[in-house]
Parts: sequence; structure tokens; C-alpha cells
Amino acid sequence: MTIGRDSERPLRADAQRNRGRILAAAREVFAARGLDVSLDDIAAHAGLGVGTVYRRFADKDALIDAVFEHRIGEVAAAARRALSAEDPWDGLVTFMHEEGALRAADQGLKEMLLSRGRGRERVERARDTIAPVVIELVRRAQEAGRLRDDLGPFDLPMVQIMLSAVADAARDVSPEVWQRFLGIVLDGMCTSRRAPTPLPVQPLDADQFAAAMTRHKTSGPG
Repeated sequence: MTIGRDSERPLRADAQRNRGRILAAAREVFAARGLDVSLDDIAAHAGLGVGTVYRRFADKDALIDAVFEHRIGEVAAAARRALSAEDPWDGLVTFMHEEGALRAADQGLKEMLLSRGRGRERVERARDTIAPVVIELVRRAQEAGRLRDDLGPFDLPMVQIMLSAVADAARDVSPEVWQRFLGIVLDGMCTSRRAPTPLPVQPLDADQFAAAMTRHKTSGPG
């Protein structure tokens, strides 16, 4: 595994500041534009030369590793918190809201969670801790009789992909509208007969819908 030079010895104060600027810029650029941005883009956003970026990180994958190990760890932590909830259904719902919010706010994180081709071993291990916890969340909710028993654990990431597509399409007109559709999906997943889940966001109006469809067509599959 390739490592950046800064991991071999303690950094000088100016080098540490530059590394912090690079990481902050990378988080912002990856969140807004996804993982396909170049190191030149990140260097420009940080106000540094690209050579400075290469001195701190051997390549873009090393930078992705540094940025997203923590972010994916946040998703794993949300799953573990959900697993400790007293009510299994409430735990599952809480996780889907928290994970959805992290994805909706960070295009790079969404791409990282969907692709096994990016990132390095530490990020892979962090991401792979999420799946067994989600499987357990599904099992607990089904055993409690709250989640339909024909739903498989990998239906949940597919639902999150659907919600990510909504979040991408409506980002400029109603960035939280994905929560509305999560409420609709949760009612379809729950076996309990109860009042419908309150939808936290208003539906799109005609102009917003048209704008969202235009963005979806021009951006292509997310």
C-alpha cells in the first residue's frame, strides 16, 4: 500500500498547516462535485500549488483514503448507535435518516459507498463494517414484527440509492425532499397498522419538479 511522505516522519508546522488546508479543500470539493475532480482542482481550492499536494499525498487515492476513512466511519457509527436502540424499528428508521443525510450532503461519500474501485484498504475495512450491522438491524426489526419479513438486508442500500437519486435531482430546488420519499418508503416497509409517517418536507411544485428533471437528465446516472 502506497503511503504519503508525511506519514514517514513528523511534519513541520508549515507542512502540517498545508496538509490541513488540502484535507479541508478536498472535503469541500469531493462533497460538492464527487470523486472525479483532479488534484489540480483541489490544489486550486486550497490556494496551493499542485506540487504541494503531491508532497503530502502520493496520489488522489491516498487523499481519498485520508478524507473518507473518517466519513465512512461516521456511517458505521450511526449504524452501531441504531443497533443499540431499545425499539428495533426506531433504530432502523434512525439509521436510514442519518445515513441518508450524510449521503445527501456529500457527493463523494455517496460515490465511495457505491463503488469498491476507489479508496484504499483502511477505507475498505471501515466501509465493510457497515454491512453486518445493517443486516442485524434488519433481523431485529423483522423479529420484532415491525419490518416486513420478505425484505432482504441488501434492499436497504438499494433504497438509499433511490433516495440519493432524488437528492441529486432536487438538490438545487429542495435539498431535503429526499426525506419525504424516505417517509413514503418506510410506510411500505413497516408491517404495523398505524397512521402514515408524517412527511417532513413539502412536495415539489411544478417549477421545482421541472428543474429537478432537467438536472437529472443533464447529470446522468448518479
